[in-house]
Amino acid sequence: MTTTSRPQARPNCAHFSSGPCAKRPGWSPQALEKAFLGRSHRAKEGKARLKLAIDKTKALLGLPADYLCGIVPASDTGAFELAMWSMLGARGVDALAWESFGEGWVTDMTKQLKLSDIRLLKAPYGELPDPAQVDFTRDVIFTANGTTSGVRVPNYDWIPANRAGLTFADATSAAFAQPVDWSKVDVFTFSWQKVLGSEAAHGMLVLSPRAVERLENYTPAWPLPKLFRLTKAGKVQRAIFEGETINTPSMLALEDYLDALGWAERIGGANALMARADANAKVIYDWVERTPWIASLAVDPKTRSNTSVCLRFVDPALTALPVEAQAAFAKSVSGLLEKEGVAMDAGYYRDAPPGLRIWTGSTIEASDVQLLVPWIEWAYAEARASLAKVA
Repeated sequence: MTTTSRPQARPNCAHFSSGPCAKRPGWSPQALEKAFLGRSHRAKEGKARLKLAIDKTKALLGLPADYLCGIVPASDTGAFELAMWSMLGARGVDALAWESFGEGWVTDMTKQLKLSDIRLLKAPYGELPDPAQVDFTRDVIFTANGTTSGVRVPNYDWIPANRAGLTFADATSAAFAQPVDWSKVDVFTFSWQKVLGSEAAHGMLVLSPRAVERLENYTPAWPLPKLFRLTKAGKVQRAIFEGETINTPSMLALEDYLDALGWAERIGGANALMARADANAKVIYDWVERTPWIASLAVDPKTRSNTSVCLRFVDPALTALPVEAQAAFAKSVSGLLEKEGVAMDAGYYRDAPPGLRIWTGSTIEASDVQLLVPWIEWAYAEARASLAKVA
């Protein structure tokens, strides 16, 4: 086997975690100096800061004027759970699952909400379920970008505009990085700590007029926790979508999110964010195409994520090993990258096939991805040599 010399140049930022993600280029704690601290978030100035974050988010995403956007507790998970608990049960559900988080929503629907009319449309890691099988007279739940598989929906053309049910998109690693056809989405959730690299624990909930209609005309059979209640006296509490949060938010994290939104505006908005993510991911995918021992986990190039790039080792000597040994090898490669300080948190997600997972969202610099590639080659060669000695 050909040996690979140890690279000399290192990425300026070695943060390639798929969440929380790298901070924006040039970030420092000074960005938080104007945080509204030691005061009530219900004060006039506090509510104004929260509303500013909502308004900037709506503008950056290009939301239609009649769509609502609000800040809710518990990251993307909280936002999506809130939507499921508040709106599911009115119709049967078609659930698309091709990675860990999509399967998690199915578990919650069956074991917690105990819905009986669920159709699971499942695909293995690396593939998408067949969208032609989806029944849009039912509610439809899907993950816009599979963070743990590196597989995304290539577009929203498969969703009809005249659907009867609602569409629920878990989009936490797709927001700001991939285009969205808002006419095809009724519920859209994401978190601050993904694509823009802000701080954790807060989720964003986007609702179409059809979703609002469901909230105001349907009452679930189960009790709703206080944190999930969006309606009062049969009407959506619009104040929630104007900055009056259900629970106490972190104003320090809010300031960080505002800083990230401001950076996004300065570099050119949503188009610039998507272009940066595309360019970053292209560095990895181009390298994969010319490297025989590694491949994209996503089978179809059209479905390959531009944020969470998931890779698998395809060296026959490795694929012939038991899964436990393959997992140990993958962990040794990511461990070497972390030990050298060139790629932190680049290991595969625990439920996914063994390999690497490299975040290439917009807060990453393409030059850092380019500097990372030789280190992956070096770490692979080192781990492969150690494996050969054991054999």
